[in-house]
Amino acid sequence: MAYKTHNNGELRLADVDKKIILSGWVNKRRDHGGLIFIDLRDGSGIVQVVFNPESSLESHAKAHSLRQEWVVKIEGIVRMRPKEAINPHIATGEIEVLAENLEILNPSLTPPFEIVEDKEPAEELRLKYRYLDLRRQVCKDRLILRHKVMQRTRRFLDEKGFLEIETPQLIRSTPEGARDFLVPSRLIRGKFYALPQSPQLFKQILMVAGFERYFQIARCFRDEDLRADRQPEFTQLDIEASFIDEEYIYSLMEEFIKVLFLDILGIDIPIPLIRISYDDSLLRFGTDKPDLRFGMEIRDLAFLSESDVKIFQTASTIRGIKASGLSGSRKEMDELTEFVKTKGAGGLAWFKVEGGSLSSPLAKFLKEPELKRIQDRFSAEDGDVILIVADKKKVVEQALSELRLSLGEKLGLIKEGFSFCWIIDPPLMEYSEEEKAYKPSHHPFTSPKETDWQIIFISPEKTKARAYDLVLNGSEIGGGSIRIHRRELQETIFNSLKIQEEAKKEFDFLLTAFSYGAPPHGGIALGLDRLIMMMAKASSIRDVIAFPKTQTGTCPLTSAPFSVSPAQLSELGIKVL
Repeated sequence: MAYKTHNNGELRLADVDKKIILSGWVNKRRDHGGLIFIDLRDGSGIVQVVFNPESSLESHAKAHSLRQEWVVKIEGIVRMRPKEAINPHIATGEIEVLAENLEILNPSLTPPFEIVEDKEPAEELRLKYRYLDLRRQVCKDRLILRHKVMQRTRRFLDEKGFLEIETPQLIRSTPEGARDFLVPSRLIRGKFYALPQSPQLFKQILMVAGFERYFQIARCFRDEDLRADRQPEFTQLDIEASFIDEEYIYSLMEEFIKVLFLDILGIDIPIPLIRISYDDSLLRFGTDKPDLRFGMEIRDLAFLSESDVKIFQTASTIRGIKASGLSGSRKEMDELTEFVKTKGAGGLAWFKVEGGSLSSPLAKFLKEPELKRIQDRFSAEDGDVILIVADKKKVVEQALSELRLSLGEKLGLIKEGFSFCWIIDPPLMEYSEEEKAYKPSHHPFTSPKETDWQIIFISPEKTKARAYDLVLNGSEIGGGSIRIHRRELQETIFNSLKIQEEAKKEFDFLLTAFSYGAPPHGGIALGLDRLIMMMAKASSIRDVIAFPKTQTGTCPLTSAPFSVSPAQLSELGIKVL
């Protein structure tokens, strides 16, 4: 039995007078007295179907019972719409189908929300009835975009000589795996697997094995707090290659981004991409994920530490930004001061340029040359407002970074489009006040820069890494590094990080592999969910995942996570406390 001879959204004037069979969902029903119209929807689009009692009295009678989301099969003839009835807003707007037979394949309950494009129900309700939400065209379009990205990615890397190789989903937890999801073993009671946060170790082992070009569209898992651009399970594009350096990765990924955006969105991304050092990014933007769609760069004002103003004398870092378009009123400045306080800063100093000079309650405490130097530092003109934060370095960076983004949005400075950059030369290690120890900025397998690695034991914080992040519109969408491939250097890094002997044993298989001729290698991982979210101009990665979790890590559709029966727990040797 044929359910279709044609797809609904593909019918055109060339199909007029054809006898066809269509199937799909009733999108809308309109009763015009003698005639009944329905918009019939399938995966390809919508077509208008007309029930005329003169053509088929039986089908016309059945059509009276049709309701939204009923599944039906229609047999009929394609005809041209009257000129005044043409709908230019849909692809099938010049034709309609005169129904000769109607078969109701499955009725539907009244949906809990309207399946329309201009109304979006509450997210919890959408995700509980995700199968209804996904019937909306905007949701379909996002998953179609995701499909196209995946297919184009595979084709691009295949053309570049990469092999798609799958790595295990049940692995062992590693010392840095505090956010692992654990899976109990039934066969070996008391032992656990971990779900991978990344295929990192396996892809390095593949390099040792001689697979010089590897990639994987990998499912990864991380048990951490969620937000709009984070999920407990996510998809990343994982790439690793042997006998390469940073320039190879830059070139490969830039070509990939260009091809992807041009083929799928019709947008030409200019390459090569801008490269900004980690230190320079923190200085100019207060963050290692800068949004380059607008200016308003941060300027260093360290010279103010020699002024007579106490807050400047006691601060380790003094920096500011210039905003054009603010009123400079006391109310506005008070609001901005409260904003930076919520970001950890003690307060905000401000100056407005009026009549060619700076005015501010603070101006009387500064000498004229100091005021002039502030103005010159920003090339500030009449109407501009200069905002300064003086505090600890990290506090100043965070406060000004957040303030810059907030003002960029408020003043309408953020341009449409896609602005990529590379952030390069980050620190190899960072000191953790909480743990009173140095921790890897990226991961412990990242190679130090060849000119810096000897100072690891003297000044670990000054050692730079051969690492790089790919940033788009203020979000990190990927990161990678050139890896350590020599056992002695890897052991040196472990020692400098004070990784204990017991933990070293957990990496013994990797160290052993390095003893058998590991090639120089490196790679990168791109967060595909986040990249696709930005390509789709969606507000959350949940919008581009078929069945996402909520911000509490739950699945409203299936009610996961769920309680496990005592019998299951007993079989695994587990007791819930």
